[in-house]
Amino acid sequence: MEHVVLLPAGQLGKNFIPSPYLPDGKDEFYLRNSQIPQPHPAWRHLRADELEQLVKNGNTADNWDDVLVTDEFEPAQIKNSSFFGLVRLGRMRNQILEHHDMQVPVGITNSRIVSCDIGDDAAVHNVSYLAHYIIGNRCILLNIDEMHTTNYAKFGNGIVKDGEPESVRIWLDLTNEAGGRRVIPFDGMITADAYLWAKYREDKGLLERLKDITQKQFDSRRGYYGTVGDQCVIKNCQILKDVKIGAHCYIKGANKLKNLTINSSPEEPSQIGEGVELVNGIIGYGCHIFYGCKAVRFILGNNSNLKYGARLIHSFLGDNSTISCCEVLNNLIFPAHEQHHNNSFLIASVVLGQSNMAAGATVGSNHNSRANDNEVQAGRGFWPGLCTSIKHSSRFASFVLLSKGDYLAELDIPLPFSLLNNNVSQDRLEVMPAFWWLFNMYALARNTWKFLTRDKRIRKTQHIEFDSLAPDTAEEIFHAMRLLEEWTAKAYLRRQGQSPDSRSADDLAALGRTLLCSGEKGVADLEVLGEKMEKSSRKAVILKPIEGYQAYRQMLLYYAVKNLLSWMQANPQAHFEDLKTALQGPRCRDWVNLGGQLIPAEDVDRLRADIRDGKLQTWQQIHDRYDQLWQRYPADKQKHAWATLCSLWETQTLTAEQWKEALRQAVQIQHLICQRVYESRKKDYENPFRQATYRSSEEMLAVIGPLEENDFVKRVRQETEQFQAAVQAVLQRG
Repeated sequence: MEHVVLLPAGQLGKNFIPSPYLPDGKDEFYLRNSQIPQPHPAWRHLRADELEQLVKNGNTADNWDDVLVTDEFEPAQIKNSSFFGLVRLGRMRNQILEHHDMQVPVGITNSRIVSCDIGDDAAVHNVSYLAHYIIGNRCILLNIDEMHTTNYAKFGNGIVKDGEPESVRIWLDLTNEAGGRRVIPFDGMITADAYLWAKYREDKGLLERLKDITQKQFDSRRGYYGTVGDQCVIKNCQILKDVKIGAHCYIKGANKLKNLTINSSPEEPSQIGEGVELVNGIIGYGCHIFYGCKAVRFILGNNSNLKYGARLIHSFLGDNSTISCCEVLNNLIFPAHEQHHNNSFLIASVVLGQSNMAAGATVGSNHNSRANDNEVQAGRGFWPGLCTSIKHSSRFASFVLLSKGDYLAELDIPLPFSLLNNNVSQDRLEVMPAFWWLFNMYALARNTWKFLTRDKRIRKTQHIEFDSLAPDTAEEIFHAMRLLEEWTAKAYLRRQGQSPDSRSADDLAALGRTLLCSGEKGVADLEVLGEKMEKSSRKAVILKPIEGYQAYRQMLLYYAVKNLLSWMQANPQAHFEDLKTALQGPRCRDWVNLGGQLIPAEDVDRLRADIRDGKLQTWQQIHDRYDQLWQRYPADKQKHAWATLCSLWETQTLTAEQWKEALRQAVQIQHLICQRVYESRKKDYENPFRQATYRSSEEMLAVIGPLEENDFVKRVRQETEQFQAAVQAVLQRG
């Protein structure tokens, strides 16, 4: 096959759609014409005087009859440019466009235009090759080496065009390097879609339907032009090939952009900066990609950022996330993820959002295996500390904080809100359950507020549960409490010289519950050992099991009452019996975090069946189902909250007195939260090492502000007053 093909003169800008793919009775512009915004501009041929001036200005064309203009056309605005194929120009007047203090004249200079439509009052200067593009109104294209579209352009979507082999389809190898969870990317894909597709791999019917739905969502015909929306600015770039660009997008200094959809709008403009190279991807609304970032086979959710040399490959980064200075491979990251500084992250992993990666962390080395099909799964709030290294395959419950260390074996940590520590001196793994609640309340309470305030999305296609205490974490807490009960009972029996093996799991749990709740003398110094938490022979020691267990109970009660209080506030005439009647029922124990949206597992199974059976035939219909489930979610959560409270009271239903007692305890917990938020922040003020960098306490307060004036501390105090008032109002109803 020839590497460079020689074609006859006059072919430039002609026969864009190969004849085998051109429908009978259609010309090569039929798809191009369908892409023009309605109504069509009133194009006309050049007048003789206009043509004469264009030639005098150093312009050429292979056929001037193929250059069409509007009545508002000033030929003086076009200089030293060449035109090939059908070129249609919008309004072109002697005007100036300004963007960020840069001013350029409307018009076309020093450029080669091949079969393009250029909108009203556009500026195209020093564009060496612009081919098969539709440029919007008031766009600025300045100093671009190459910008063109092929007849088989897919704009980042993993589809196959007419006549193409299946081998050219783009896939993303999410959460598994070996490709066992690969998905097809498409414009409009959200993390819920990706997780649904990647997770349920045993459901072959589902996988086939999702592939078919995706292929049919996009037109397989050849001949679509690239588009640049209104008021875009593209300057000082090298190569743009097969890129679809939304309105008000700003691209400056990019090295290479290929096979992309860049979503952008006046309300949520996206920006791409210097040295960036992006290939085979979908970029959401309101995204920013700057300073030498590289991304290949990727999706970037709405309101997300790549900065400072970040590398994103075979990965999906969810909404409201930021990655900088990092390497990110083969991963699916749910919304609200923060990752700064240099680290290597998520080689074959899924992280369920609201997560943070500290500097120097390495998550996901597969060097402990002969194969590359290992995975890491981390729940919401995953936070590995500075210079942390973990191995495949590992699993973490929600809000697990890893202290600095090299974790040399696979881990399975089922205790949410815990602190994990690799104690090298004693050669043991240590886990402190409910650490966040006990010792880091400021950060825990601030998380929900922080994620909500950072959610700047206007298009909220992906629904997100930001509250750290929700049905998923509540069920994890129930599971963790059961484990603590069994492990504590075993520790107690071992110390008594008895064998735990002679007891059933239920008997062990009952004994452990009694020990943990009663605070019996001698329980506190038990060596409680976790089981199946690390793939090693060393001990996994549970630190402060009594405090952690009791904290878990507080968390569940607070979660339950808070949501039931919301129901009572939404029904101001309701009494306790109305609450019971509305929410009574069994506890849903299995919840799926579908991209950030929490859904009962049975509803996810029903969703899968409806896709598999053809009841849901498009991605829009699937998203509509997500919306319906989200509308129902507050009621589902409130029913779960009622059942949670019943489980804590170990009863099928609650009495009015139990309800009142729960409200009273919730107020106490709310005051405890307020106190711990204050104390957590107060530590920073009392730490002598933090004080050491200041000449005086006055300087310190001038820099960080008085503790009493801390915005979040004041916010929590206000919420505490409001919570107490709301409880009092409900108690008065009876």
